[in-house]
Amino acid sequence: MTRYDVKRELKQCYAPRNTDWALVDVPAQQFIAVDGRGDPNTSADYARAVEALYAVAYTIKFTSKAALGRDFVVGPLEGLWWSDRPEVFTTRAKDAWHWRMLISQPDWITDDLIDEAKQAALAKKGLPTIADIRRETLKEGTSAQLLHVGPYDDEGPVLARLHREYLAADNLRMSGHHHEIYLSDHRRTEPAKLKTILRQPVRTAN
Repeated sequence: MTRYDVKRELKQCYAPRNTDWALVDVPAQQFIAVDGRGDPNTSADYARAVEALYAVAYTIKFTSKAALGRDFVVGPLEGLWWSDRPEVFTTRAKDAWHWRMLISQPDWITDDLIDEAKQAALAKKGLPTIADIRRETLKEGTSAQLLHVGPYDDEGPVLARLHREYLAADNLRMSGHHHEIYLSDHRRTEPAKLKTILRQPVRTAN
């Protein structure tokens, strides 16, 4: 059985090599998602959301393999981040951040299968946040994207360059939430070696 792996199937979106901003066309994707607000380093809600998301993601994987004979690699954790004040991302004022954490799902995963997996994961894990998980479809299209290597807090200057230089130089404006894809496990990886894909959906300014 060949396992579906989103990192292999969508290499342009999950395996970029460019470390400066470049445009990429992102196809529509479906995810499981959960929302929250606050500093991801200190928020108990954030920790609970990520734990619940992985519990459901792995239950979906096992259910798909058992019931449909279709296996897949659980995708990396992803996040959409936004605020009423965009400058809080360059200043790293994390208490003002809103977030939507995501894990990509193959296109054959249905709402019914997600609901079944949520019920099974809730019965097994007893995590109340599982009830808040839902299906989410993203249609980001044209996006500026790069591979950031290093600590998360070193993203500030990179994002400042996007906002203050890159977009204006290419006559672009932001058209969606800031998107991050976490290729490294921060619990097992030195901060200097963390790999994170930074993505910003854009459109022509005029």
